[in-house]
Amino acid sequence: MGAFVISKRFNDEYKFVFTSRKGKIIFTSLSYELKFECEEDIEKLKENIESADFLKFKSSNGKYYFKLILKGSHLATSRKYTTSLRLQKGIDEIVKYGSIAEILDFSANDFVFED
Repeated sequence: MGAFVISKRFNDEYKFVFTSRKGKIIFTSLSYELKFECEEDIEKLKENIESADFLKFKSSNGKYYFKLILKGSHLATSRKYTTSLRLQKGIDEIVKYGSIAEILDFSANDFVFED
């Protein structure tokens, strides 16, 4: 179904990614100083996914990517895709599952992993 995953960058700012049903990152958000700003933008995106714009680009090395624009604001940039068809499949997955995707928060530093 896909998921929004909140995490921290190395500079202690927050970001979120949208992962596909298969666990691949489709896009990564811009940085947020505060976690609640990150959470608010996820909710805005979930509620308004139908009105989001996906601006498509081709990089100098021939890879395809998009910028996610919501209400005139650049929210996120996609990973690089080898073909325009794969790029479109990534966009289609966001449109189809974005409004119902769960939100996972991995931003806390207090995770304990045991053997």
